[in-house]
Amino acid sequence: MSSPALVEELTPAWLSEVLGGRVDAVRAEPVGTGQIGTCHRLHLDGEGVPGTVLAKLPAVDPAARELLAGVYRTEAIFYAEVAPTVAIRVPACHHATMPTDSGDFVLLLEDLAPAVQGDQLVGCTADQARDAAVNLAGLHGPRWCDPSLLDLDGVTLTDAEGARVLGELYGPATDIFLDGLGGLLAAEDHDTLRACVAVTEGWALARSERFGLVHGDYRLDNLLFPPGGGPGSVAVDWQTLSLGLPARDLAYLLGTGLPVADRRAHERDLVAAYHSALAGHGVAAYSAEQAWDDYRFAMLQGPLVSVFGCAYGTRTDRGDRMFAAMVTRSCAAIRDLGSLEMATG
Repeated sequence: MSSPALVEELTPAWLSEVLGGRVDAVRAEPVGTGQIGTCHRLHLDGEGVPGTVLAKLPAVDPAARELLAGVYRTEAIFYAEVAPTVAIRVPACHHATMPTDSGDFVLLLEDLAPAVQGDQLVGCTADQARDAAVNLAGLHGPRWCDPSLLDLDGVTLTDAEGARVLGELYGPATDIFLDGLGGLLAAEDHDTLRACVAVTEGWALARSERFGLVHGDYRLDNLLFPPGGGPGSVAVDWQTLSLGLPARDLAYLLGTGLPVADRRAHERDLVAAYHSALAGHGVAAYSAEQAWDDYRFAMLQGPLVSVFGCAYGTRTDRGDRMFAAMVTRSCAAIRDLGSLEMATG
């Protein structure tokens, strides 16, 4: 069966076949801005099918689709092969068509409305951070240091060549970031960013004896929260899945998502809650002290992802303010926690 690439190609006949029910009519409405791909909410009339599903499709431009085929494949692999083996809350996947070389693919996912997307610019509460951190342990814990992860197609650990390239690109990306957003940052944050560049190659390779699935962009904009503010966050957008030190996700979440004062007040308890959840998923021989140490060390993830996201993404006013807030928060955490000293030690 051919894979649709455009929302117009998601016909009742095609949807009936992949959903295993009868779709008589479909109405699509766009969701989000569609910078990496497109997303639509499909309203379905029929029998034996959900009333609504979210359809994730590739970019409209064929050249962009081909360029992003690897990214699309990573997300499809997560939903088709990885999600059933872990315990993190994610949307249920009704159908996954693996991307072709041209980048054509389809994901049909559970519609979680009226869940509320987190706001990276505003930040989150300590309770929201705790819920997201405990949920994150459901990604890391079940396959902690699982050697079979090394066989996943396209989901890899950073090797020496990758770390070298990362180090080479990080400096120019930081220049672009500071040229564009430097006026939104304090002078000490400029210094911290420059210092991060110098240690990133070694940092990216360190602590490889502890590895697991890493979301790679586990931030508030990629989390959905129940509308009443209670527990039950759900993680979305799995295009950046990789293997690495699991604490990178935790440091990125808390370091970029919590206002500085709240992080300082609550991070010990939040890391402890994450560690306790890991133990509940069977992770042994990993002490609370090791979890705290990895968290401190991993805090360089915040500036790294933020700088590259801003430098090579499409600039918007909200995006500029968001990345500036993320870098300000995470640079403060790096100084508070002595993360640079750990990376150079």
